[in-house]
Amino acid sequence: MFSSQWFQQQLRGMRKRAERQWLLGRAVRRRRALSPVAVRAAQIRPGDILLFSAMRNERIRLPYFMDYYRRMGVSHFLIVDNDSTDGSRAWLADQPDVSLWRTQASYKTARFGMDWINWLLMRYGSGYWCLTVDPDEFLVYPHCDRRPLAALTDWLDASGLRSFPAMLLDMYPKGPIDAQPYTEGTDPFTIARWFDPANYSIRKDRRYGNLWIQGGPRARAFFADDPLSGPALNKTPLVRWHWRYAYASSMHMLLPRALNLVYDEDGGEAVSGCLLHAKFLSTLAEKASEELDRRQHYAGSQEYRAYHRGVGQGVDLWCPASQEYRDWQQLEDLGLMSRGGWA
Repeated sequence: MFSSQWFQQQLRGMRKRAERQWLLGRAVRRRRALSPVAVRAAQIRPGDILLFSAMRNERIRLPYFMDYYRRMGVSHFLIVDNDSTDGSRAWLADQPDVSLWRTQASYKTARFGMDWINWLLMRYGSGYWCLTVDPDEFLVYPHCDRRPLAALTDWLDASGLRSFPAMLLDMYPKGPIDAQPYTEGTDPFTIARWFDPANYSIRKDRRYGNLWIQGGPRARAFFADDPLSGPALNKTPLVRWHWRYAYASSMHMLLPRALNLVYDEDGGEAVSGCLLHAKFLSTLAEKASEELDRRQHYAGSQEYRAYHRGVGQGVDLWCPASQEYRDWQQLEDLGLMSRGGWA
C-alpha cells in the first residue's frame, strides 16, 4: 500500500515538473523578442565558462565588470540589452568575447528578464558551467585570490555538485551614497568598501527547498518598518546547465528543485560564495529615477522608490557595526560563505 505521504510527494513532483515545462515554454515563446546584434557563439569551446546577463543603461559599469570576470576565467559573455540609450549596446557589440541580443520588449512581462535568460541558457548553456549575474554583482568564492573559476567548477564536477550558491552582500560607502563619484573602469569597491557582518535572517522555503535570506543594510535603512518586504539575498548564480533547467525567480531559485539544495541539512558546511553587490554608488540616484519612470520592476518598483527617497534624504548606510571588506577569508570567518570540503 502506498502512504498518503508518498502520494503527496508524487503530486508535488508533478506540479514542479509542470511549472518547469511552463517556464521553458515561456522562454521559447519570448525568444522572438530578441534581435541578434553580434552573435559569436560559434567561438564557444568545450570546457568554457559562460556568463549570462540582462541589462539596460550600464555603460559606466561595463569595463570593470567585463575585466573582472575575464580575469576570473569567463570565456564568453551572452548578454541581452534591454534597449539601452547610453551607448551600452555599441560598446558591447565591439567586444570580441560577447554575444549580444537587443530587445525593446517589457522587462516586467518577461518575468524581469528571466524568460530571455532562460532561453539563452537553454540554447547555448547546456553542458557548460554558466554564471548568471547582474552587472553590479561580483562573485567571490573560496580561494578566488589564487585559483581561477575553472578550479572551482572542476572541484564541483568531481564532487558531483551541479550548482553553487552565493549570498548577495550589499557593499556601501561611508557617508552619503552620492558623495564620492564613481568613474568608468574603476573598482567600485574602492568606494563601496563596507558591509554588514550580521543582521541577516534565514529560513527554508518549503516550496522550492532553497534558503531564503533577507536583511543587511537595505533592510535596516530602506525597509526598517517591514523587513520581510526587503529584497532576497540568496542566489544560485553558478550552475552546470542542462537545457531542461530553468530559473523560477531571478537567480533566487531553480527547477528542478534539487538544484536549490546547496546546503548541508545535517549541520555541516557546504561550499558557498558571496556576490559583492555594488549598487550603492553615486550612479544610484539616476538609476532609481529611470526605473521609477519605467515601472518595470517587482511590486510596482517599491525597491527603487525606497532608494530614490533615501538618496534624496542623503542616507548613510554606514553604522558602527559595519566592517571594511578585506578578502574572502574574512567573509568565511564571519560565516557569510564557506569553503566546505574544498581544501
